[in-house]
Amino acid sequence: MPKYYEDKEEDERACSGVREDLRQCLLESPCVLQENKSPKQCLREGHCRSLQVTFFACKRSMLDTRARFRGRKGY
Repeated sequence: MPKYYEDKEEDERACSGVREDLRQCLLESPCVLQENKSPKQCLREGHCRSLQVTFFACKRSMLDTRARFRGRKGY
């Protein structure tokens, strides 16, 4: 689920909602908190996989010329 913050400034970049949720998921994962690994290592190990796939689909849809008509994927 997307997390919305009232006090936070608006990020106008594409896929910003998915990016923020992926970042929060990685920072709150037990891999980072308990095992003291970097978020990059945890992402390679497969943590937060569903958000990673959603973020990839959103970024890929930016290059798709059909996205002009259908809109970007993600939120």
